[in-house]
Amino acid sequence: MKISIQVFTIFFAFLLGVSNVAAKEIAVIQGQVKDQKGEVLPFANVMLVDAESENMITGAVTDESGNFTLESARSGNVKLMVSSIGYETFKSEAFMMKAGEKKDFGAVTVTEEIAALGEVTVRANRPEVIIEPDKTTVNIEGTVMAEGNTALDVIGRSPGVYVDQDGNINLNGRSGVTVMINDRQTYMSADDLANFLRAMPADNIKSLEIINNPTSRFDAEGGAGVINIKLKKSNLDGVFGNVQVGGQYNGQYAPNTGVTINAKKGKWTNNASLNYSEYAVFNDLEINRNFQLDEGISNFDQNSRITTRNKSLFFSGGSDYEINKNHSVGVSVQASGSNGVDVSDALTEVSNPGTTDRNFLRSLNDSENKSQRFFTNLHYVGMLDTLGTKLTADFDFTNMHSDASAVLSNAYWLNQNEDQASMDRIRNLNNMDYNIFTAKADFVKPFGKGRVLETGVKGSWVKSDNNLDLARAVEEEPYMPDPSSNRFIYRENVLAAYASYKSKFSEKVSFQAGLRGEYSDILGTSVTLEQENEQKYFNLFPSVFIQHKVSKDYQIVYNANRRITRPNYRLLNPFVFYIDPLTTERGNPNLRPQYAHNLEMNHIIKGAYQFSLSYALTTDVFQQIFEQDEESRTTTTFTSNLDRSQNLNFRAIVPVEITPWWNTNNMVQANYSKWKSMIGDALLDVSQVSYMMRSQHNFILPKGFKAELIGMYMGPMLWGQATIGAMGGLDAGITKSFAKDKFTLTVNGTDLLRTQVIRANVNFEQIDTSFRQYRSNQGVRLTLRYKFAQGESFRISNRSGSTEERDRLN
Repeated sequence: MKISIQVFTIFFAFLLGVSNVAAKEIAVIQGQVKDQKGEVLPFANVMLVDAESENMITGAVTDESGNFTLESARSGNVKLMVSSIGYETFKSEAFMMKAGEKKDFGAVTVTEEIAALGEVTVRANRPEVIIEPDKTTVNIEGTVMAEGNTALDVIGRSPGVYVDQDGNINLNGRSGVTVMINDRQTYMSADDLANFLRAMPADNIKSLEIINNPTSRFDAEGGAGVINIKLKKSNLDGVFGNVQVGGQYNGQYAPNTGVTINAKKGKWTNNASLNYSEYAVFNDLEINRNFQLDEGISNFDQNSRITTRNKSLFFSGGSDYEINKNHSVGVSVQASGSNGVDVSDALTEVSNPGTTDRNFLRSLNDSENKSQRFFTNLHYVGMLDTLGTKLTADFDFTNMHSDASAVLSNAYWLNQNEDQASMDRIRNLNNMDYNIFTAKADFVKPFGKGRVLETGVKGSWVKSDNNLDLARAVEEEPYMPDPSSNRFIYRENVLAAYASYKSKFSEKVSFQAGLRGEYSDILGTSVTLEQENEQKYFNLFPSVFIQHKVSKDYQIVYNANRRITRPNYRLLNPFVFYIDPLTTERGNPNLRPQYAHNLEMNHIIKGAYQFSLSYALTTDVFQQIFEQDEESRTTTTFTSNLDRSQNLNFRAIVPVEITPWWNTNNMVQANYSKWKSMIGDALLDVSQVSYMMRSQHNFILPKGFKAELIGMYMGPMLWGQATIGAMGGLDAGITKSFAKDKFTLTVNGTDLLRTQVIRANVNFEQIDTSFRQYRSNQGVRLTLRYKFAQGESFRISNRSGSTEERDRLN
């Protein structure tokens, strides 16, 4: 522990020392866009570009009053560009932007367009991390990792974010993250979301917003915070899009391809994307278990390889109609299908106390799963006055169906007598249906002088039907029904309302306070067992946000809120699933929601450096529990509610520009976790300090090449009963654009040192189990992308739904 703290202290002191030499402040540029008649021009595209190459540094869209504000940590010779439908593109004279400077352009006048504009190509050179009071924005557009990787890859490399090998997203050491796309929540289970983000090219993303403590405007679901994915918006009237093709090799080859198109004509704005991807991995798993018997210790040593391949086809499309300049309606649709195959081959050797005999078990598990999902969203957006009063409404419907089948074949023999093995089989058939309907409305009313009132209501209605059919067979005999078969029907209705008010105490101190109320009516019915589990509860979720601008270069932001994470629907089903004859997983119909109480103090220095201290107290916390039966020598896992967990987190973000062609972004995180709960008759009372470091280096190389290098190290950590060992990773990539930037070729290498190995052990009461797992992360990915664009400059809107219920389907 002392060595870990010393390493952390030295590393942090080094970064802080470098920052004193290389620190850069945020430059702010603002103004107002008007036409030749002096009327304000809302929703115009405003970009800050490099004066020489006209590569985009950052951009924004003017508000309803034509105002814009741009922020950048970069210094140098730049230009301001403004474009809008039916107007000539405005380009300012080159000017020097200095660190910490504030420049007011006043009124920027654009002239009406006489002829259609030709093609405009804008590209970014470097990523930026913009620290704002309520969120951290990571601009990833144009980076090597963005162009050659997936959305899940770049999310996992964002400040405070860690994505495990199963695709689960953690923020600041906590699970329960809500993922949004263009300010609207996704309609996907954890597995669906991971597959979707793996299929989404990161080049379609403009930026990521990391929101550690959301306000009451956001759904209360998700105890760890929000990650909002901002997709690129088309700026061409006509056709704009890209086509990409590529693949990854990590021992298995997994191809991917996709096309994205945006089109606009008159009052209609349309977008569509179709992506096909394959996800293929080898999972080498070693499990060692000790059972304490009366005669002594019996040891189970298991080695297995699980080969997984999942094929996904995802379509997303939308159409918006502008009734007039203040009102618009639209529809968006998502449809997806996936087919997955898992083949597992596990060999277990069992030692018995008091004898040299060895028992052997070979388990072959062949499983297939298919799922189809359809989602549609109807929406309305209305600007009710020139002050910015806004009304939005969303209606969503989701249907999902999945079928899974598996056959577990087991052979048992003594010593070397494999030819005399006895056999049995377990067949598992599982089908699930989900229907979700949600409706919501949000109203925003500005009163001037920074005062804003936000209110809204929401309702969601969920019904799922899960049927699990288990059967067993001995030798070559026919299958016989297993009593663990079960049909489970789940119904959930949630009604919510919120209000939030933003204002100022003084010129230096502003605040936002809100309250959200949610009523939940839940009924789970096991048809087979003739059991019902009903839950009805009402909860209040307050949130407070205070920003103190101590000086031009220093501000402190305080956040406090309460959040809820409801159990996903599958875990509430009292199913029994056989991983092998010695290991089972079961559901828990008595699983309760977990509640998180969050506090954060965030120091922002010179707009570029962030030092945050946060605390989270979670009650009824979800945790995977391991139970061992010494007599039968079997292990059962299930998710249960632990009494509480505490999490104290310190995070530092330190960007350093070493040279004009080499910049870095560094993140250091220290985390204190404490878990306390009764598990059966035993008390779990454990705590540990863990840490994580990430350093991202971006290089602008000669002849148009760009390169990126990312290193990560995560120290040992606790996860309930389990202790997880340290691990690290190194990724690298290089990209080259050619043919006037229409084509981009990117090569990425992941886990170059093959160090992303998970080691864990559980030593609690009679449980003595250790794990070692490596998924074939080491690999190379090649991506070729073609971008096309033709037409006038225009603004396209994107929407993707409004609820969180799909996040819990898995």
